[in-house]
Amino acid sequence: MHKWPKRLLLSSLALPLASLPAMAAEKIISPTHLWNEIWQEVFYDLLLIGIPFGLAAVYMMIRYRAKSPGQVGEAVNLSPAAAWGWILIPCALFLADDLLLFGKGWTLWNVQRVVPENSVEVKVTGHQWYFDFDYGKGVTDSELVVEVGKPVVLRMTSDDVIHSFGMTEYRLKEDLIPGRITYLWFYPDKPLVTEVDCMEFCGTGHSQMATKVKALPTAEYQAWLGKHKSASAGDLKFASQSDGAASK
Repeated sequence: MHKWPKRLLLSSLALPLASLPAMAAEKIISPTHLWNEIWQEVFYDLLLIGIPFGLAAVYMMIRYRAKSPGQVGEAVNLSPAAAWGWILIPCALFLADDLLLFGKGWTLWNVQRVVPENSVEVKVTGHQWYFDFDYGKGVTDSELVVEVGKPVVLRMTSDDVIHSFGMTEYRLKEDLIPGRITYLWFYPDKPLVTEVDCMEFCGTGHSQMATKVKALPTAEYQAWLGKHKSASAGDLKFASQSDGAASK
């Protein structure tokens, strides 16, 4: 008799989590937008809770201030029901608000860790003191260039010390650790030029470790990609000719 509520609770929790990959496949839910929404709600909470409590504190400071140096205040006698009411009602209100934010944060975490299908993959390597980006097929660059409207997953590692890949405009950050591959994904939904900074102290050049992040429209991105493919093909041809000359 006591098992069905537990099963119902587990089913209600499992259903939203199981549907996350399907949701990501149908429509891209940007972690950036979810972060902004949660921060907005936290800000409104601070206003709605802080202003009334601040006004109440000022009122009580004025209303119940000592009229003379030797005056001693007296506590108000409350009935048990009133005392429990003053304890439970505020706790219930605050707890409900905290649970709501917890649920939204949990949803955000799962969205942030589930990479959408057909994401463009870029390999990132952290060095002292710069980031190196490998787009595959011989295309590399010192800047992160992506196409607007396409989700991007970054597979990241470091070849020396711990770095931290901080994309403040996209509200995302992930550490780069030697000997380990970490990842994050983001969705550039509009043309934008911003920066990624290292957010983990990594040596004397840490403060200069900033790199451009460019989200380009499709035509500009394809032109950039074609230019870099041609350059990489030319480098490979030159390297093969040099190897042939050296063997002679």
